[in-house]
Amino acid sequence: MTVGREDVEILKPRIDKREYRRIVLRNSLQVLLISDPDTDKCAASMNVGVGSFCDPVGLDGLAHFLEHMLFYASEKYPLEDSYSKYITEHGGSRNAFTDYEMTNYFFDVNTDCFEEALDRFAQFFIKPLMSADATMREIKAVDSENKKNLLSDAWRMNQLQKHLSLESHPFHKFSTGNWDTLYVRPKAKGVDTRQELLKFYEDKYSANLMHLVVYSKESLDKIQCLVEDKFQEIQNSDRSHFQFPGQPCTSEHLQILVRAVPVKQGHKLRIVWPITPSILHYKDGPCKYLGHLIGHKGEGSLFYVLKRLGWATGLSAGEGVCTSEFSFFKVVIGLTDAGQDRMQDVIGLLFRYIQLLQESGVCKWIFDELSAICETGFHYKDKISPMYYVLNISSNMQRYPEKDWLVGSSLPSDFNPTTIQKILNELSPESVRIFWESKKFEGLTDKVEPWYGTAYSIEKVSPSTIQAWMSSAPNENLHLPAPNVFIPTDLSIKNAQEKIKLPVSLRKSSYSKLWYKPDTVFFTPKAYVKINFDCPHAINSPETEVLTDLFTRLLMDYLNEYAYYAQVAGLRYHVRCTDGGFQVTLVGYNHKLRILLETIVDKIAKFEVKPDRFSVIKEMAIKDYQNWKFQQPYEQAKDYFSLILEDQSWPWMEQLEVLPCLNAEDLAKFAPIMLSRAFLECYIAGNIVHEEAVSMIHHVEDVFFKGSNAICQPLFPSQILRNRVVKLGKGMNYCYSKEGLNPSDENSALVHYIQVHRDDFKLNVKLQLVALIAEQAAFHQLRSVEQLGYITLLRLRNDSGIHGLQFIIQSTVKDPGHIDIRVEAFLKMFESKLYEMTKDDFKSNVNALINMKLEKHKNLSEESQFYWTEIISGAPKFDRREAEASQSILIFF
Repeated sequence: MTVGREDVEILKPRIDKREYRRIVLRNSLQVLLISDPDTDKCAASMNVGVGSFCDPVGLDGLAHFLEHMLFYASEKYPLEDSYSKYITEHGGSRNAFTDYEMTNYFFDVNTDCFEEALDRFAQFFIKPLMSADATMREIKAVDSENKKNLLSDAWRMNQLQKHLSLESHPFHKFSTGNWDTLYVRPKAKGVDTRQELLKFYEDKYSANLMHLVVYSKESLDKIQCLVEDKFQEIQNSDRSHFQFPGQPCTSEHLQILVRAVPVKQGHKLRIVWPITPSILHYKDGPCKYLGHLIGHKGEGSLFYVLKRLGWATGLSAGEGVCTSEFSFFKVVIGLTDAGQDRMQDVIGLLFRYIQLLQESGVCKWIFDELSAICETGFHYKDKISPMYYVLNISSNMQRYPEKDWLVGSSLPSDFNPTTIQKILNELSPESVRIFWESKKFEGLTDKVEPWYGTAYSIEKVSPSTIQAWMSSAPNENLHLPAPNVFIPTDLSIKNAQEKIKLPVSLRKSSYSKLWYKPDTVFFTPKAYVKINFDCPHAINSPETEVLTDLFTRLLMDYLNEYAYYAQVAGLRYHVRCTDGGFQVTLVGYNHKLRILLETIVDKIAKFEVKPDRFSVIKEMAIKDYQNWKFQQPYEQAKDYFSLILEDQSWPWMEQLEVLPCLNAEDLAKFAPIMLSRAFLECYIAGNIVHEEAVSMIHHVEDVFFKGSNAICQPLFPSQILRNRVVKLGKGMNYCYSKEGLNPSDENSALVHYIQVHRDDFKLNVKLQLVALIAEQAAFHQLRSVEQLGYITLLRLRNDSGIHGLQFIIQSTVKDPGHIDIRVEAFLKMFESKLYEMTKDDFKSNVNALINMKLEKHKNLSEESQFYWTEIISGAPKFDRREAEASQSILIFF
């Protein structure tokens, strides 16, 4: 049943123990089989070489609509939504997306039911049923999805860039689709959308355009038999690969300056150039090299200079849209108010830096350093969920030779200065497109993008104009980065003989408590460190909470020039606010981790407020708080709900009220008060021996609590409190209404919450089983059948050990009151269905829950986050998953 099979010589990471085999079925379907005996989940991904560029004229969004429709039903499994129900009730998840040149379908599921799941999945591509009724309902779902995105600046600006391109090129299209493109316009022309959908599927979905990845714990031979049995019936019409030659931007679309009005507060520059697709030279890594330098944040970089001038809040650079025929390189710069007023100088400095790269030539040492970082990252890459692993590989199969299916373009290894120079030359004033976003342009534009309604204006900007901006820009000392001292060189494994399976309390003092967990599972040269600063003075009012936020933002700002090198080298760090103060997190290679930790600790202990940076950070914070009202309504509803339920939580509007009145002196006075009383909850895990862990915390204690320069004292016993949650009375109903703050948003939202019990293993598993069985049923009934809204979720909720169930629904067609009635109706219907469940179905769901409980952690970060959640609960139960699995067996069997 196969044309050929091959145990391919794929470039694999050093720590990868999986086995791989490539086969080609007789219908020309290319398949990569992956055997991983250690996996708890099986997964599959089908990449179809048909995307939105294939949409017929007059039916924008048809490829995306087809992606939706394939989930409904098939000839072999005609019960509507049975695929999604089966996946969900067997511990899995599923999704799909439509890109320009491909559409990808993927799922994972518990290992004991993979065969049937794979069979249901295969029917997508063999004989799907696309009923007339389902077609109409799903057009509405696509329309609801589009309405969700209408006020998203990311979607709006992306479509504006597409709009300002060649109309005859498929890049110009509106790829999402909506009610107008999929129903109103076709109907007006006498076109039957369903018939066009069927025709599109029959004409374009051909096996020879597909790449399948199947991931299982079985042997390669068994997986191969399974695939041959399930997928050989996919039709092969021997379609040629769809190609879309030509560039989407002609001279008319280059050398332009576009002023656009965003939804949210803030100013942003997007500088874009059409370039030769780097996929043609992926081993040379030209865009990685240039993105690394232009996007650098260390001393002498473009961002360093813009930040020092007070003009920029962020900068990123790299390849954006990328297809086999064309690509764009983009630089995105967040601007301060001052930077908005000096836009020409910002652009001038960007082109000065590009000129510096031209004059410096392509540096081999920089390429070698970048290549070494990428190689180490590849060989010690964290294991991710099988579903996303197969998704990445199936996409790579469409683009790269077999040996690089696992690598893609992530491993630049061939130093080719000619290729890099070629792309660098394309970053010129002659081919630039500048998109400038600001609320300040309201009322000053003369055009409107048709799909999202973005107001904009456009003008030409000549190369001579940009040359003038370069000449007039401040004469700053731009230079290339220094060698990266954070690149790890000691990658040895330290805990190979350790026997500790769960975190242990290694030491406790009046200042801190240290939890420790050596890596006895993953055996990577990485560590995880989290230090939680419990500071009661940080959260006792809206004002102190805002000051704590400004404190952490400034800390991250001060660390940037030095610690950015660590981030580039694979050692991530973060300082952020918490419900009780703030926390420091470090994740990555352990070799240089302590150096970074001591730097962060020193910055905290010697914190000072620099007025110039304070004003910039405050400006950013004000815009962030103002933009809260532009969140999706369901996100706002969740935030309001947390305010109602949780103790010591302050409304964003109160925080926004106090923020403009705060100054640098206020923060300078507050910081030592905040730090005057503290307790440090610490967790250290990974490739660190316990003596190192203890030494680290000794150092931290010495800096903060000991000696003549001590800035902290221990907490009083009365200050050691845990979060409290409002107890909802049994049998009582509470309704809280809030008017949406964004009058332009036609969506409404409902959070329907049922508070159930305090943390208890027996009650936990009962509630989890209810949620497992109800999740897909709720989605199908409330979203697919009743069409209440694209966002329809049923989720478990845990607030400081208080467990509950919540429905989250966002809608443009029904008000929250009506949605709430339908949720209540669903619960009654679901109760009757529970009583009607067969013993086999019930047992299958219980087994799925147990399997989910016993699923192994995939990497150190995932494991550490689980244990940290237990630690901050105040009553850690590190064996929770095993204990709840045991309870499931005792209760249900």
